[in-house]
Amino acid sequence: MLEKSLPSCDYTGQTAFIREKETIFAREWVAVCREEEIANDGDWQVFDIAGESILLVRGKGGGLSAFYNVCRHRGARLCVPKDEPQKPGRATLPSAVQPNGLIRCPYHAWTYNSDGALIGAPFLSEDPAFPKQDFSLYPAGCDVWAGFVFVHLIPAEARKLADQLGAIPDRVQNYPLGSLRIGHRIRYEVDANWKIVCENYNECYHCGPVHPELCALVPAFRSAGGAGLAWDDGIPHRPGAYTFTWSGTSTRAAFPGLSAAERSNHKGELAYPNLFLSLACEHVTAYILRPRGPSRTDVECLFLFAPEEINHPTFDHTDASSFWDTVNQQDWAICERVQQGISSRVHEHGYYAPMEDANLDMRRYIQER
Repeated sequence: MLEKSLPSCDYTGQTAFIREKETIFAREWVAVCREEEIANDGDWQVFDIAGESILLVRGKGGGLSAFYNVCRHRGARLCVPKDEPQKPGRATLPSAVQPNGLIRCPYHAWTYNSDGALIGAPFLSEDPAFPKQDFSLYPAGCDVWAGFVFVHLIPAEARKLADQLGAIPDRVQNYPLGSLRIGHRIRYEVDANWKIVCENYNECYHCGPVHPELCALVPAFRSAGGAGLAWDDGIPHRPGAYTFTWSGTSTRAAFPGLSAAERSNHKGELAYPNLFLSLACEHVTAYILRPRGPSRTDVECLFLFAPEEINHPTFDHTDASSFWDTVNQQDWAICERVQQGISSRVHEHGYYAPMEDANLDMRRYIQER
């Protein structure tokens, strides 16, 4: 019996996207970056979480803090993303985050410490009637797991990150995720709803038609439409292969502490709502999804390696990254085709075939929230 998917309007409509912003992206821990990307005192980054701009700051004492990127005085944005292009002719404003970790708004110089407390407002600070304690930056929650930084838009309502991750940390405990470093990254713009991207990651019914190179490396992805895959032990490669590269092999050493199955098989995890992990024995590919609208998802693909491998003079990520880029581009192309097709007036919902059982997790995940 075929199960129905979510209604098509849940993938195409602005109303559904706004609802998901409030019920999912504002109330779940959302992955934003790797901790190494904001490692030093005074480092900062700006992230868009379903339309909300969040400022992440490494304070002078080394702690991470997250705030809404909004000055409490007149609402000016404190910082703009470092990669945001500047309009021609516009003045360049200073960064709000100072080297000492203080946050000074470029508009009227209201100044906050790295905990978000207002510590200075020109011509107001010395007024005993001015309640500085009432004008702290709006906080966001911040936590770290396995080297990934997560943010929560409503920290007062946040459950523990460990509770949200569930059994994932136990399943990947042998992989040294926290100590891995970024050896390469690729950013993609995908014209498809974030749920379509998740559903595509969750099944291998499409692998035979869409991923010939991948199926040549992992024949089980093509067998029986990808049904019955034993993800707990990982999926075996073809004979003689043990990792996701063009050759199926690598000169990089396997991570210490892996089980025999983990040294030869491939594992995958989806940490809802926006983090994918594909785990090989000597590298990990991580995907951070950034929904931009009902039909647009930006994806940051990070290739993680052991630091000693990255520091080796002959380090070359391309055996893994170029293979994954081929697979990724195939996925994004078919996801965009799905987005285009379900936008038709005649399409009310899709169906899940029996070998797509994992996609029912997405349906339950959305409906529960």
